[in-house]
Amino acid sequence: MSHDSASIDNALCGPLLGGSHEPTFAGAPSFMRRRWSKDLSEADVVVWGVPFDCATSNRPGARFGPAAIRRASAIFDGDPQYPSKRDPFASLRVIDAGDCFFEYEHIAQVPAHIERQAAQIIGAGRHLMTLGGDHFITLPLLRAHAATHGPLALVHFDAHQDTWDDDGTKMSHGTFVTRAVAEGLIDPARSIQIGVRTIAPHDYGIEILDMDMCLALGVAGIAARTKARVGPGPAYLTFDVDALDPAFAPGTGTPVAGGLSSADALAILWRLGEIDFRGMDVVEVCPPFDHADVTALAGASIVQRYLQLLAARF
Repeated sequence: MSHDSASIDNALCGPLLGGSHEPTFAGAPSFMRRRWSKDLSEADVVVWGVPFDCATSNRPGARFGPAAIRRASAIFDGDPQYPSKRDPFASLRVIDAGDCFFEYEHIAQVPAHIERQAAQIIGAGRHLMTLGGDHFITLPLLRAHAATHGPLALVHFDAHQDTWDDDGTKMSHGTFVTRAVAEGLIDPARSIQIGVRTIAPHDYGIEILDMDMCLALGVAGIAARTKARVGPGPAYLTFDVDALDPAFAPGTGTPVAGGLSSADALAILWRLGEIDFRGMDVVEVCPPFDHADVTALAGASIVQRYLQLLAARF
């Protein structure tokens, strides 16, 4: 490697194709050292952050989630990825478009900002992968995706159903599914929730694989049920890290004991490559309650695994 090439920070001016070979502990902290850019013209996939946590009901701090996930993701770049054994960036042009801009003083305007900025990326034909943020952000993200793709099957990893009552005026991370059903953004008959271990008032016809069922089915069984439920139509993946047991994701706002291991969650996701995902998010990484970036690493691993699924399409 020449001195000139060694001095290039891949996140600032590196090529779109190919992994970087910079130290994982240095440089600009973009997702997996992808180029920071707002230019959508050459990208296939856009990684984007929404640092919002004003709709959380318990421990705040998920606004710091996007930065933590990016920091943890640097360790992956430059090597063949597990389990695909390939560099997803050999064929997949990925940029990190930074974070959603909104004025925190005007909370009521935040959903519209998220939806509008997401719609710009999706409308340009780019595959959007979003780093949260609390789970409320999935509602405006679904609005933006459904405007292009129509009603989506929701593949929802979570300890909670997020189906609490909402008259359309609440801003809560516990009601986004209620609102998504009411607005016709998702198709409940094709949607599934995985890892649930709390009780909520409604299921809206969504299939629920609670943790007892997950333990009985195992990784292969969960994946098979999910693929059968979703079928061939367009889908959206939302992964709340509290689907994981607190042993694997202590840094989250509403931890619930008895969840999935990170190994099982990643193995399930790897088996969902047949699903026609049109976008995804990972939410509720809460760094103030994390230890040694355990939860941030889990969040980054979920996105990295999903990227490998996408790379198989290109």
